[in-house]
Amino acid sequence: MGSKEHVTAESIYYRDAGSVPCASRLSFHVRRKMFLLFMESMRPRPETRVLDVGVTSDEMHRESNYFEQLYPYPNNITCVGTEDGSHLTRRYPGLSYRQIRPMEPLPFTDGEFDVAFSNAVVEHVGSRTAQSAFVGELCRVSRSFFMTTPNRWFPFEHHTGLPLLHYLPASMFRSLLHDTRYRHWASESNLNILTAGELAQLFPSGVRVEVRSVRLLGVPSNLVAFGSRDT
Repeated sequence: MGSKEHVTAESIYYRDAGSVPCASRLSFHVRRKMFLLFMESMRPRPETRVLDVGVTSDEMHRESNYFEQLYPYPNNITCVGTEDGSHLTRRYPGLSYRQIRPMEPLPFTDGEFDVAFSNAVVEHVGSRTAQSAFVGELCRVSRSFFMTTPNRWFPFEHHTGLPLLHYLPASMFRSLLHDTRYRHWASESNLNILTAGELAQLFPSGVRVEVRSVRLLGVPSNLVAFGSRDT
């Protein structure tokens, strides 16, 4: 049997905002800043075991799976995602990948990893209760964690590229999107964006967490939460 032809994929998470001029370039710029903060705060070594939760099938945008692009020790990365990320094992020899189901516990033991990394996933897992459960799983399987999410108070909503509408109450924002090309983002299960205070409240007791903002053109565009479990 011949080898299966690999087809370049575009994830839904990049579909709408990708039409905004320079969006990909600006996104990669911000993500590089977040990666540098990861390296500074986590101080990984070649033997550090890293779990990346939420890799994407997308191969069309420069910012996709930026952690794997920039991290110097791919042989100690384990990736999981609900989309097909198997292309990463071909691109980064030594990296391992497992596909998971949404809303299910991570298939790892307590403290199995030194660091859990997750970029722009928590806003897609549903209600605040579901988000707390997601954060709790990151903390359960790792000793330290580093998680990012878009800042709700950035003037442009990251997934649609639309300005200011997301400042409205969530129910009104979703109602306005419901009958438009952005209807996917009208569901709480697909998009539930956070403020810094709301992000901090997701973490369980016994976890030390610091929340910082990363800026784009002087405006806080993304939130980063990092820290460790009490031992």
